[in-house]
Amino acid sequence: MKEPSKEAQRWIRQSEDDYRFVKYLKKEGDFFDKGCFMAQQAGEKALKSCLYATGKRRVIGHSLYEMADELSKLDNRFSNIVSESKRLDRFYIPTRYPNGIPGGSPFQIFDKEDLNKALEDLKMIVDICRQYLEDRGALLSK
Repeated sequence: MKEPSKEAQRWIRQSEDDYRFVKYLKKEGDFFDKGCFMAQQAGEKALKSCLYATGKRRVIGHSLYEMADELSKLDNRFSNIVSESKRLDRFYIPTRYPNGIPGGSPFQIFDKEDLNKALEDLKMIVDICRQYLEDRGALLSK
């Protein structure tokens, strides 16, 4: 098994890189559907980093809500991001597939407001995950 701290580090770094990409898309003011999906992905990676830090060998699944709920049983701070996790979960399918929404295509449906809210939710998740990892001593020097 890989060392839990090292695996957590890999996942949080990728999450933070994805987070920077979402901020870039917001600045560009386009590709809202892709930005919302990437926000979900970045949140997923951040939460997975925390689960790996607990010593989990495999973290399977894509639901931020389920991960935040599982982590909240270990550390109460994750209770503070359950709502944000639920909102980001909504972007997993409909932002990518036309049959994930009742009409139109994702690039037509998602807008700046969706991306702004996704970015706010993502920031809260990444911040809490990073703090959790720092408190556990799971972050290595860059």
